[in-house]
Amino acid sequence: MAREQPASARRAFLQAAAAALALPAAQLLPGLARAADNWPARPIRFVVGFPPGQTTDVIARAYAAALQQSLGTPIIVDNKAGANGIVAAQFVKAAEPDGYTLLFGTSGQMVINPSLYAHLSYDTAKDFVPVAPIARGRLFLVVNNDLPVRTLPELLAYAKAHPGQLRFGSGGIGITSHLAMEMLKSATGLDAFHVPYKGSPAALNGLIGGEVQTLFDSGGSLLPLVKAGKMRAIAVSTLDRDPGLPNVPTVAEQGVPGFQVYAWNAVLAPLGTPAPIVQKLTGAFGQAASSKVVESSLAAAAHDPLPVKAADLGQFIRTETARWHDAVAAAGIKPE
Repeated sequence: MAREQPASARRAFLQAAAAALALPAAQLLPGLARAADNWPARPIRFVVGFPPGQTTDVIARAYAAALQQSLGTPIIVDNKAGANGIVAAQFVKAAEPDGYTLLFGTSGQMVINPSLYAHLSYDTAKDFVPVAPIARGRLFLVVNNDLPVRTLPELLAYAKAHPGQLRFGSGGIGITSHLAMEMLKSATGLDAFHVPYKGSPAALNGLIGGEVQTLFDSGGSLLPLVKAGKMRAIAVSTLDRDPGLPNVPTVAEQGVPGFQVYAWNAVLAPLGTPAPIVQKLTGAFGQAASSKVVESSLAAAAHDPLPVKAADLGQFIRTETARWHDAVAAAGIKPE
């Protein structure tokens, strides 16, 4: 029968085993520190979930130009369009968490998709690290020129006098502009029937042609049409007016206190990205926000900086996820 080892021998063995197990982690920490110190050592990729030329892509390219100057490394904008931004989010989720692949995300990807898809392949809170708030885009409530209304109260009165006749358009079921109108309907009792189109341009054409009488849409594509007299803007979706159309009152000013809806952009990194690299990225994006190229890009798209501090971005995303979940449920949209 084998004799039991003395206590001192057992302690020595356990100490040696613990040291052996700790060795890989001890070796790893200096490696992470060196990676953070040397970052960026190669090009950084901004992954955009939409085609070139759309607002998110335009803003991403402006930030890429600004960060390329400040960080001294190439910034590549990689458009991976498809499935309401899901393709891009999946790609970044699976990327190496080394600070070289970032998601230039949208509110649709981050906080609306979780309520639209029953088996979404990513979890915003669990699969990504918030890096930087970027921009918000006001929505404008517009009407067809032939509709005899110039204010939100007049639109509500018209709908009440013509039950079941008012049609509103959007670029698709479950997108921000659709849900914004559903939120307005819930807040005011507006009687309006949804007509979804394949994309915002088609919806705007439907409004001009009289197929629908009203809709919400963002300023980048809509403001030129308003200024050209193709349609009439009667309300702004944020609590503050838009500098480009200062005479158009907000929804809140027209009898719906607290009403505020906007689309937004934020940058996220794959979960596990080292904190020192995230901090460097956050600082770089904060600096880029005041660059001329970014300021002019936001102004051209009728966007402004997202009024959220970088340290509060994670909580903002959680709050927005709950708010948009309620909006999807109120609209009666069943997850796919």
